[in-house]
Amino acid sequence: MRLLSYLVDGEPRYGAAVEGGVVDLTRRIGRDFSDVKALIAANALSDAQEAIAGAKPDYTLEELVLLPPVLAPEKLWCIGVNYAERNAEYKDSSDLPKYPSLFVRSMSSMTGSGQPIEKPKVSDQLDYEGELVIVIGQGGRHIPREKAWSHIFGMTLCNEGTIRDWLRHGKFNVTQGKNFDRSGSIGPWLVTSDELDPRGPHDIVTRVNGEMRQQDSTERLMFPFDYLISYLSTFATLKSGDMIVTGTPTGAGVRFDPPRWLRVGDVVEVESSRIGVLRNTVAAES
Repeated sequence: MRLLSYLVDGEPRYGAAVEGGVVDLTRRIGRDFSDVKALIAANALSDAQEAIAGAKPDYTLEELVLLPPVLAPEKLWCIGVNYAERNAEYKDSSDLPKYPSLFVRSMSSMTGSGQPIEKPKVSDQLDYEGELVIVIGQGGRHIPREKAWSHIFGMTLCNEGTIRDWLRHGKFNVTQGKNFDRSGSIGPWLVTSDELDPRGPHDIVTRVNGEMRQQDSTERLMFPFDYLISYLSTFATLKSGDMIVTGTPTGAGVRFDPPRWLRVGDVVEVESSRIGVLRNTVAAES
């Protein structure tokens, strides 16, 4: 199932993408689930599947303003330096990392597929980072690696937009450059694990104005999905709807000589063949 969140007349709603459009689930399911996160927490995927069986679409995708599939996760974890060769891009002669690099983002820094991502007034260094995202279903603490797969509700995509010069404002963190309002995006929908086995392998491609900039596969992750769930849950309880953005391949704009920053009007597409395409156009901050 492909679950998505969107606006109708300014009201947040959620539904399932089906052939020909979207079946609205906001009031269709017998029990009252307010959003995708509530559906996940209640383990109510079967209710949603029953609700869309034989249903005709209520909307076309084109008439909806898409939002990130999960609107208010308690935690939006982001993993850095996770694909082979990414460590070498830093040219600091460091050994391969023993543990994941980790930072957090706020949901105000994310928008949905089809919505503009913003180049801020204070910087010309807006960069793209295409990434796969795992969404937690059943939460937990101290999750053993061998049981981690059962805690994944589904997967989606992220353009983990980054303001590169602001990454260097702090001595020990990258938080500032990772949290500009509407600098990144998540979507277009959440594909559930019964339809898409998170074990993969999963491909990931990023294009800018149709030109491929990034391409890789989860077969080359240094810290696979099951490891990340086990590691993160060692120190923090994972909650239903939490999202883990699992790292970007080589080829971000900062790595070109000279760097290739995003400009107003550029179109960024992040694609995985079994998930879909997350597409956004760059706009200037108003």
